[in-house]
Amino acid sequence: MKTGGQLIVEALEAQGVRRVFGVPGESYLAVLDALHDSPIEMVVARHEGGAAMMAEAQAKLTGRPGVCLVTRGPGATNAASGIHVAQQDETPLIVLVGQIERGMRGRDAFQEVDYGKLFGGMCKWVAEIDSADRVPEMISRAFHTAMAGRPGPVVLALPEDTLTETADVPVAPRAETVDGAPTPAQVASFDALLAKAERPLLVVGGSRWTEESVAELQRFAERLALPVAVTFRRQMLFDHCHPLYAGDIGLGINPKLAALVKDSDLLVLLGDRFSEVPSQSYDLLGIPNPGKAVVHIHPGAEEIGRVYRPTLGMVATPAAFLEAMAGLSVTAKPGWAARAEAAHAAYDAWSTPPDAIPGDVQMGRIMAWLDERLEHDAIFTNGAGNYATWIHRFHRFRRFGTQAAPVCGSMGYGLPAAIAAKLQHRTRDVLCFAGDGCFQMTGIEFGTAVQQGAAVIVLVVDNGMYGTIRMHQEREYPGRVSGTRLQNPDFAAFARAYGGHGETVETTEQFAPAFERARASGLPAIIHIKLDPEALTPSRTLSEIRAAGKGM
Repeated sequence: MKTGGQLIVEALEAQGVRRVFGVPGESYLAVLDALHDSPIEMVVARHEGGAAMMAEAQAKLTGRPGVCLVTRGPGATNAASGIHVAQQDETPLIVLVGQIERGMRGRDAFQEVDYGKLFGGMCKWVAEIDSADRVPEMISRAFHTAMAGRPGPVVLALPEDTLTETADVPVAPRAETVDGAPTPAQVASFDALLAKAERPLLVVGGSRWTEESVAELQRFAERLALPVAVTFRRQMLFDHCHPLYAGDIGLGINPKLAALVKDSDLLVLLGDRFSEVPSQSYDLLGIPNPGKAVVHIHPGAEEIGRVYRPTLGMVATPAAFLEAMAGLSVTAKPGWAARAEAAHAAYDAWSTPPDAIPGDVQMGRIMAWLDERLEHDAIFTNGAGNYATWIHRFHRFRRFGTQAAPVCGSMGYGLPAAIAAKLQHRTRDVLCFAGDGCFQMTGIEFGTAVQQGAAVIVLVVDNGMYGTIRMHQEREYPGRVSGTRLQNPDFAAFARAYGGHGETVETTEQFAPAFERARASGLPAIIHIKLDPEALTPSRTLSEIRAAGKGM
């Protein structure tokens, strides 16, 4: 006989879980006790939102569900930010939440929450394990559900008395996904569409990728000389130095890439939904009629035709689609290669850092230095803010598994994600980019990094404001600053206070030696970069944005 807590941990072990993230709570003490005797590592976060983001980032980098443990009530609501990331980013996530005893339900007991109502619109499945003998069944279903089709989060509530109840039940085997694949008729239809196309464009994104499918994607694109664009914060899916790479379809898109999308007569959307950000606020394509031939391949059947009526839809993972495409008879047309070459040249020009921005710190030179010094397997993480443009536009991603960034634009994501990445890949460089506002959303997780020995390097780009909001504010209400100023601490001293390494950079020349010292320290490190507030974006100053604002 085993307790419900022991059965939970046994079930996680059977699913191959090596690490869980959480904040301890009295509501799931029996699970914490079972973890004491388990090889599963418990990473103790400082806030449930950070724990959920760590678990989500691990899932992004491994393809298997990340697991987060949080206590009932406030613990669960705190975790909602990470759950939302998993939902929008199509990431498999399992959140195990403590719950009141079964006999107290419906009385508004201490920290009681109806998790179905709270998370129902955000999760693929929300349920409660109401008896210990159902633990293997429920955990197995949670893993299958999180990974199947369009991946996403699952929340399981764990009543306190269920966890101490005993049962004798066998463990369920490891969950594996069951996926669809294109039919021969669909392959033939796609072949015919390609044969008719003069200006095809391949757009890739989503979450159901592996290192092998990314390599197959490159071979597929090379065989047909197709220009390849990636969607927002999915840059690691295609080598940026490859001659077929056309750039990323995200915030602040290259105007030439937007024109390429509009000019295409066959748009192949592989793995992603082409939602608000890549579609440029749903402006690049008509709805529901896209105005051109569109082939949409997605692992979730519910996404095919949800917004755009495709000429051809296929319910398949990227790997299954690419495997099926081996039978295509069409070959590249003479003009395709030239079009791809022009698209890559436009990307090269767009991604060249600016020569100068206001102030003594030139982020363009810093980005160029990092690209020259770091190995191609270095992992970059970030949250949300104008500072992220320096990565997305100017860093050259070369390999799969080197990016963890929130497609949903969640602030505070970078540091928790970097910690998860470093714990998963101890020997690789892991860099977190964060704005001063973004960092302070989850900056307390630096303590988690120190405690776990996760030697991440955090670049805090400090301009003393919520920069993205200030940009919009100056455009809409020029000169009327309200609610966007920040009074910041000494971030380098903050790092040292936790037992990490801290550096301050006030000129471009100070960055390289500061980075090397941080790297050599072997400690979690913060490099506090003091950026001139005028350098609001890589291409426009604060004064220019204000002058161009309404009524000016």
